Amino acid sequence: MSGFSNTDTGSKPSGPYYDKNVDNDVPLKEKIEAVSNFVSSCKFGMMTTRDPSGEKLVSRCMAIAGKEGNGVDLTFTTNTESHKTDELAADPHTNVAFYDGSGQWASFAGDAAIETDRAVVGRYYSPTLKAWLGDLGDGVHDGSENDPRIAVIRVRARSITYAVTDKTLLGRAVEVARGTLTGEVAAVNKLREIGEADIERWRASPQ
Repeated sequence: MSGFSNTDTGSKPSGPYYDKNVDNDVPLKEKIEAVSNFVSSCKFGMMTTRDPSGEKLVSRCMAIAGKEGNGVDLTFTTNTESHKTDELAADPHTNVAFYDGSGQWASFAGDAAIETDRAVVGRYYSPTLKAWLGDLGDGVHDGSENDPRIAVIRVRARSITYAVTDKTLLGRAVEVARGTLTGEVAAVNKLREIGEADIERWRASPQ
């Protein structure tokens, strides 16, 4: 429950959307598979880091390179010379958020590590990285998997929150319209939370 309040709603919840849409009474496997499939369909996420020079939060669009930890940990390729590597080295706490046009979303809060081992880089390398790093013509910084600028960011999740739906766009629109007319809270999403203990249990489980 929030510690901030500027209203008294008596015995009724002041934030009924959560109560109407929360859907945690499902098996952990179903929770993980649903969010993993959603992330794969999005392909891109917004990674938030903290700029140590001014304590600003900065978000960047990142392409998913792969998943680890039975699907709960995310990997991304990066240029080691970019600001985000400096920011993550100073403060590894990060959040990666995903969203699609239907209003579904996911938020991964976790800790990031920068991996420069060439075997790891090779596992997640894509030739399209050349388009972003270029070939500097020195025989070393050529955009290949051996380019020392290329590293992998591993995000080890500590908590995951997401909202998915099995309703069509029309079905959701009907729910919102009905709520607008009647004041009844719209049931449009399956809002789910996966805590650190469940994530650790899932990582350790045989798949």
